[in-house]
Amino acid sequence: MTTNPGRSATTTSTARHLDHVLSTEQRAGRLPSVAAGVVRDGRLAWSGAVGTLDGRAGGDPADTDTQYRMGSITKTFVAVAVMRLRDAGRLHLTDRFDDHVPGTSFGDVTVEQLLVHAAGLQAETNGPWWERTPGGTWDELVASGVGQRFRSGRRFHYTNVGYGALGQLIARAHGVDWFEVVRRDLLEPLGMGRTTTWPTGRAARGLAVHPFADVLLPEPEHDAGAMGPAGQLWTTIEDLARWAAFLAGDTGELLAADTLEEMCEPHFVVDDQGDPWTVAHGLGWQVFNVDGRRYAGHGGSMPGFVAGLRVARDTGDGVVVLTNTTSSPAPGRLVTALLAGLEQHEPASVEPWSASGDASLLELVGTWHWGSSVTVARVEGGHLVLGEPGVTRGSRFRPVGADAWVGLDGYYAGEPLRVVRRTDGAVSHLDLASFRFTRTPYDPDADVPGGVYPAGWL
Repeated sequence: MTTNPGRSATTTSTARHLDHVLSTEQRAGRLPSVAAGVVRDGRLAWSGAVGTLDGRAGGDPADTDTQYRMGSITKTFVAVAVMRLRDAGRLHLTDRFDDHVPGTSFGDVTVEQLLVHAAGLQAETNGPWWERTPGGTWDELVASGVGQRFRSGRRFHYTNVGYGALGQLIARAHGVDWFEVVRRDLLEPLGMGRTTTWPTGRAARGLAVHPFADVLLPEPEHDAGAMGPAGQLWTTIEDLARWAAFLAGDTGELLAADTLEEMCEPHFVVDDQGDPWTVAHGLGWQVFNVDGRRYAGHGGSMPGFVAGLRVARDTGDGVVVLTNTTSSPAPGRLVTALLAGLEQHEPASVEPWSASGDASLLELVGTWHWGSSVTVARVEGGHLVLGEPGVTRGSRFRPVGADAWVGLDGYYAGEPLRVVRRTDGAVSHLDLASFRFTRTPYDPDADVPGGVYPAGWL
């Protein structure tokens, strides 16, 4: 067992628990080696590694500076690079792919559909298994006849080919290879110097573990060529922890907070027959719904490697896992167990309450009526809150001007709320997306659309 005490910000008892979880899963999952870390407050709070790089007793031990292939977590870097182009005004998510990369059979799909796996593109390449064979050029990939399996926008269909296409879009926009853009614009500013397209220095060997015997088979490693944006990158726990902090909001000013939020909104659910909807895809990030709690991240695998990254959207706590085995459920269990272990043994600190409200907003709080239904308004953290967010139509609203607010949650997200005043300046009612909220049910003085029965309540 290798730990990294210089990086640990957890208590000794928490670290021991996380060490035990890691060691237990390494053995139960028969992982040649595994490295993991938990992230809190934007930094690596605990990390550890178990096993050897060749899976043999007495072999070179793994540590948190060992490179592993991250597989499809590569896609998240590609997605951020695309969104930076959008934010710079160089493309729109509704642009046709053909507007930027002409000459394919799927040119009518949009950039957004490619990002969220809703373009209907085939999942894998034609011909040899691309993850285990040398990759070709973009022109060769297009000439192979890759295309759509479904009408664009119809459904979620995970596509590695689609991210190969997005890598080409990035290359065309910048005039350099997609990875050069990722390296220059993301990895270097974030200090992620151990994230590369090919292993450099200390790196694990990709291995398959026989399902019925304790023997190993080395896996091939190739440059994926035009398919590289779908899963080429190698990284370390320390580098991947920095990317988890990025996802938690510490973007180093490389991506606007609103854009990161947009990327983590669920667009298409993963509809596996017979299973509840627990996973969706945003703009490059996977979104997980665990008992109503939201997480963002991504999984990854290539022959010989499995990886995982997940961040709790409410606290920013995160976990990263890298291992050199082709297939095992253990990395997925580790992601869940390590994050749960951190939160159970060392809950995040709670910010103390203090009075910081605006007394001028008191005229908006209290009971309001939408027709005959009752809604209670309060002010919390600078937001006007109607009802309970997440319950029916409850929503927070943020101010956007004098007597003007905009919804942030659920049904009223993006919808305008206007405070309507009488001639004497007192509040008459709230106009929310054309609905009238009045202090008494169907207040006849509040200009209720359609009017109020003249005789009143009977």
